[in-house]
Amino acid sequence: MTEDIATRASHGVCDPDELRTLFLFEKLDDEQLAWLCADGKIEYLEPGPVFHEGDPATCFYVLMDGEVRITKLSGGTEIEVNRTDHKGVYSGAWTAYLGDAVEQNYTGSMYVTRSSRFFVLDAGTFARMMREWFPMAVHLLEGAFYGNRTTNQRLAERERLLALGSLSAGLTHELNNPAAAAVRATSGLRERVAGMRHKLAMMAQGKFSPEVLLTLVRLQEEAAEKVAKAPELTTMEASDREETLGEWFEDHDISGGWDLAPNFVQAGIDVDWLETVHGTLEGCADKTFEGAIRWLNYTIETELLMNEIADSTARISTLVGAAKQYSQMDRAPFQVVDLHELLDSTLVMMGRKIGDEIKVVKDYDRDLPQIPCYAAELNQVWTNLIDNAVYAMNGKGTLTVRTYQESDCAAIEIGDTGPGVPDEVLRRIFEPFFTTKPVGEGTGLGLDISFRIVVNKHNGDIRVESEPGNTRFIVRLPLHRENPTPEETHA
Repeated sequence: MTEDIATRASHGVCDPDELRTLFLFEKLDDEQLAWLCADGKIEYLEPGPVFHEGDPATCFYVLMDGEVRITKLSGGTEIEVNRTDHKGVYSGAWTAYLGDAVEQNYTGSMYVTRSSRFFVLDAGTFARMMREWFPMAVHLLEGAFYGNRTTNQRLAERERLLALGSLSAGLTHELNNPAAAAVRATSGLRERVAGMRHKLAMMAQGKFSPEVLLTLVRLQEEAAEKVAKAPELTTMEASDREETLGEWFEDHDISGGWDLAPNFVQAGIDVDWLETVHGTLEGCADKTFEGAIRWLNYTIETELLMNEIADSTARISTLVGAAKQYSQMDRAPFQVVDLHELLDSTLVMMGRKIGDEIKVVKDYDRDLPQIPCYAAELNQVWTNLIDNAVYAMNGKGTLTVRTYQESDCAAIEIGDTGPGVPDEVLRRIFEPFFTTKPVGEGTGLGLDISFRIVVNKHNGDIRVESEPGNTRFIVRLPLHRENPTPEETHA
């Protein structure tokens, strides 16, 4: 008990007959009640705090008269979870009988709202009483407690492995696409370079004067520059330009000109530039002019293929970077990070599961400061919430990821446009093993794990607001936090 409470407490006489009126003690015999009165005490407390969440649990309190309120910390804010004047309600060190295997700290805070009277037992006395008087009950409670904890740990590990397996499959698929594109582009590039060597040999046979040859080399450089600066075109714009270039090639007797047109359009080349080329080579034989056009086409194709290779390898590098960010490989478990990097890496890793029919909207507050957290475990939270959102929308809709600052917390919203969560489900949504998914598709632990990571491990808060077409999971995390104690490293 804190010092200020002690100064406001007075002691009274313990009456065994009165203890028998409390539902906790009504089945005890006279000897046991006398033992309780001898080892326990009656305390009168005035309005104010009795104990605080996280403090060492030293006493077991039973309300005899008065009123108490119980609070829990959520996102750095105390939330009232119960207020009662029911005689016999208890709080405090009620898990003392489990011994050192469990952290013996108060799991919430208790306040007296008016002058109240309590029966108080020292935590050690309460533990001894439970073990001596109710050994079978203690064994059953220990079995339930440790059994559930072990089961939850093993299932949580399986949940993580299932999520990792799903993400690994998605990552493999995502990596395969750019890797295959790079292989195809490399093969095509080898063919185009071989063609350029053949054309170069023909040009070296004297069909072009040195001046024209130098001009061709300059035009080749211009074509390469145009590829790098080519504008993005709509399908309709590209089609119109291809038709114009195809007609130009046809008018200038370039065989297969309609096949060349898409490359030149993709490179950002228009009729005016081709007219410049034609003017430069005016006087050359038709076949020589056509050879020059094909030489330029090889140049354009090689540049386009190299761009494709560069894009593919950049995509692979991005995916590897996202995987490293997501897994937090080679990084300390507890660190200060940019939440947006974590969210982006999760979205990249889940790209295949999200699919093409879900629109992803990112509404980030870029002024949000970095926060201290367990980054890899928060990525698991985002994975669970996004996975649920995708499932709720049946693969079609809008996924919104929003961040903003709310008081001393960073708020992260994962929203979907699914049918909403019914009230009867909403009340149980964070319960372990509760799931609305078909058998075999969900373990019912995803949101339970997310809750424990956010609330227990980060002193944060997670809740859900839902209506048809707008379901939002809102996670709040403290912006400031000291380095965690060893006990805080367990969710």
